[in-house]
Amino acid sequence: MANHASAEKRIRRNARRADINGARRSRIRTFMKNVETAITSGDAEKAQSALQTAQPEMQRGVSKGVMNKKAVSRKISRFSARIKALKA
Repeated sequence: MANHASAEKRIRRNARRADINGARRSRIRTFMKNVETAITSGDAEKAQSALQTAQPEMQRGVSKGVMNKKAVSRKISRFSARIKALKA
């Protein structure tokens, strides 16, 4: 247990940030799942629009430090390649 006021404040802050980061991570996963569902259904237009809505959310996760920059870049690239293959 924390014995200093600053340590107690840090514990409260960490708990708040954990809630916020968890919610953001969950939201990003939902957007990615929507893209995945659209790709598996075979609808290229729906998949493209789902990716366009998911991409800014994923990038925001990077800027907030919730997700790794290279991991998000890789996921976007792979989604794009799969959507391009659907169109062809």
